[in-house]
Amino acid sequence: MTDIPKSYSATGEIGATLQKRSLWARFLLDLKKSPYTARFGMVVIFFYIFVALFAPWLAPYGESQVFPAPYEPWSKEFVFGTDQIGRDILSRMIYGARNTVGIAVATTFLAFLIGGSLGLAAAINRSWLDQILSRLVDVLMAIPSLIFALVLLSIFGSNITNLVLIIAVLDSTRVFRLTRAVALNVVVMDYVEAARLRGEGIGWIMRREILPNILPPLIAEFGLRFCFVFLTIAALSFLGVGIQPPTADWGSMVRDNASLIMFAQYDLRAGLTPLLPAAAIALLTVAINFVVDWFLQKTSGLKDE
Repeated sequence: MTDIPKSYSATGEIGATLQKRSLWARFLLDLKKSPYTARFGMVVIFFYIFVALFAPWLAPYGESQVFPAPYEPWSKEFVFGTDQIGRDILSRMIYGARNTVGIAVATTFLAFLIGGSLGLAAAINRSWLDQILSRLVDVLMAIPSLIFALVLLSIFGSNITNLVLIIAVLDSTRVFRLTRAVALNVVVMDYVEAARLRGEGIGWIMRREILPNILPPLIAEFGLRFCFVFLTIAALSFLGVGIQPPTADWGSMVRDNASLIMFAQYDLRAGLTPLLPAAAIALLTVAINFVVDWFLQKTSGLKDE
């Protein structure tokens, strides 16, 4: 085997560098042409990620640190006051970004891993496997997800592991339907048939031939599915079967401080306290939808007149 000349190696490195620069320049150009709603959404998402990553350094107090001052009003010491047992609201909101968002991201990834893999397998193998998986998904989708999750969490216990697994399995049914639908349009292409004739396995065809061609709708669905998972976790925590105390969670914070709304006529800031975590949930949901709408418009090839 002959060694590759240094000139060829250098040329390859230069080409790779130029390609990276061109991709970065293209990204900046697309970002510059993006609507203000998409830019706003990206700023909000990056802010939430920053808060989640650096929560221990940003929070003024510990996540479960208790002070002998329940329902303390807003002040310099406690910016948003304290809850019913004396925990700082601001600190728990910051830690709630790490817990609520982090668990939602992990759950969505698992849902796509399960639903995406089974959806691709069903689209490629149009036989008994497709029929069994499709009918099983139909049965699971016929049951309301929130009620089914409540029942399963009541049976198996309300802990983070069960919460992630149950919601991921239930949401994987939606991912399965979408993946199978878009993959069916690709498996009939000539290059997929050529890969089969070469003797390539199902795993290789899934990774190299089908998945790259169906990524745009799956990425858009990931953003939307994350919103649904995020809201489901918050709803379950509000009902008392989601993320359990003392772990900070925005859904449970709304439930714990809901009684303060009755005192809004005497102290408006106290009445706004339970609305802060609710606003954090709503803001992230709206931001992700802004970015997903822009991404769908960009990948669809449609342009505004």
